[in-house]
Amino acid sequence: MSFMTADKPLALVDTNILVYAFEKGHSDRKEAARNLLRELMADDRLCLSTQVLQELFVTLTRKVRQPCSPTEALAVLEDLSAWPVMTVDVPAIRTAAQLSGQSGLSFWDALIVVAAARSGASVLYTEDLNHGQEILGVRILNLFARG
Repeated sequence: MSFMTADKPLALVDTNILVYAFEKGHSDRKEAARNLLRELMADDRLCLSTQVLQELFVTLTRKVRQPCSPTEALAVLEDLSAWPVMTVDVPAIRTAAQLSGQSGLSFWDALIVVAAARSGASVLYTEDLNHGQEILGVRILNLFARG
C-alpha cells in the first residue's frame, strides 16, 4: 500500500519526534519537532504507522514528565489519524523480523523502517537510527543531528 504521489514524497515520522511535539511542558526539541510537523502537514507529506500511534499513546500517558490523560492522548491520535497511517500487519512483521536478522537493527527499529518503505515514504524522521543512512530505499534523517 503506497500513499506517495510523484510530486510530494511522503515522510514517516517516528514516535520520538511526535513525543517532543505533543508532550506537555517545554523542551529544547519541541519547537523543532512542531516546525517539522507543520511543514510536512502543509505539504501533505506526513505519514505514520499504527506502531507509532500505539507507542505515542503509551509514551504521552505514562513515560513523559507531565503525562497526558488518556483522553488528551487519544485526541492527539485522532488528529494525527487524518494523515495516511500504514497498518502493521503480519507481512510487515515478517519483513521486519528478516530485516532485523540481516541488519542487526532491533526488531522495533526494523518495523518502523518497513512501515516507511511500505507506505512509500522516502524519508524517516527518527532519533533511533543513523542520520543519513538508507535502508530499504528510505533515507534516515535525525532532526537534531549536527553537521
